[in-house]
Amino acid sequence: MTAAYCRLSSPAVICSIGGDHDTLVDALTAGRRGLTDSDRYTPGRMLALGDVTAALVSGARWPVEHASRNNRLIATALKALGPQLDEALARHAPHRIAVVMGTSTSGISETEAAIARTGPGNDFDERYRYAHQELGAPAHFIRDHLGLSGPAWTISTACSSGARALSAARRLLRSGQADAVIAGGADTLCNLTVHGFDALGAISDAPCQPFTRDRRGINIGEAAALFIVTREAGGVQLTGYGESSDAHHISAPAPDGQGAITAIRQALSMAGRDPGDIDYLNLHGTATTHNDAMEALALHDVFGEHPPPASSTKALTGHTLGAAGALEAAFCWLALEHGFLPRHVHDQALDETLMPLSLVGADTTGRPRVALSNAFAFGGNNAALVLERHDG
Repeated sequence: MTAAYCRLSSPAVICSIGGDHDTLVDALTAGRRGLTDSDRYTPGRMLALGDVTAALVSGARWPVEHASRNNRLIATALKALGPQLDEALARHAPHRIAVVMGTSTSGISETEAAIARTGPGNDFDERYRYAHQELGAPAHFIRDHLGLSGPAWTISTACSSGARALSAARRLLRSGQADAVIAGGADTLCNLTVHGFDALGAISDAPCQPFTRDRRGINIGEAAALFIVTREAGGVQLTGYGESSDAHHISAPAPDGQGAITAIRQALSMAGRDPGDIDYLNLHGTATTHNDAMEALALHDVFGEHPPPASSTKALTGHTLGAAGALEAAFCWLALEHGFLPRHVHDQALDETLMPLSLVGADTTGRPRVALSNAFAFGGNNAALVLERHDG
């Protein structure tokens, strides 16, 4: 078996609170929301959305099958990887670089736009390709865009997709099938997700309030987050992951949290860590009634009466769905690298009926070295990641 190192490069991020690391750190420490009030998907009804408003890389000269907003988010993140990506491409043969991505929407927004242009039931025009909405599109785009020939696939397990892409990257390195993996997640705002979650009664019109008494649901967001994962020592390491599927319900979590507990304990065991070793916990924290209650219960089972400092960064970015697990791993990376605790933002009273959490407030300080990030998805698909800062 190859070396156990699994180093995560400096992440490339594009999301509603920014892209460059200084801006992200400032937003995470100050608790600055990146939500925009918009009725773009719900005319006459304003929703708080985690919309990316920054300029994206143009796809005007790409092959038609790659020309989607989702791939433009990815290309913007690839560009932000900068010299790290150049070094990886120069150091490793194209067939030894793998790509694993997570998504839940891929380019479905392009299909929505094509229907709007041509009308329901009519033939699509030359700007449309079915490949836009294929779930494999993000990984195929990166492979083609960079001229790679290694393994490439996309994981679509709803909100755990981005986290599981990083787990898969670790397995590829450990098995010797790749020397470097470009891994992460990307998802794009579209009618399908906004109306789908609204039909479930899971959308909050106002900014979401994770773990509060009057929480009303999620805000949908969009993002791309990418890492280059290698077998190098030092830096921020992915030392453990856990994955489970309790299959309790197609959309509701198992109330007893057993699937989440299993994933967290697996991640801690793989990392060789006890619960007390965790310095920071990035919560799944969707602000839905059942998910927050389940997560608080699961964390009480694992951590007991003294949970680590914790926050849900979805209050800042919105829930970025298939990108969330990778995006929040990037936030953990930043917290470990820069020595801060991302703030938990809410302006309502916390729910006292939930098992207690140590939520990071404006006055909470700390320099974490070991972080745990949770991602819990539809169908009871659960993932947990342990990240550690290594000096050597």
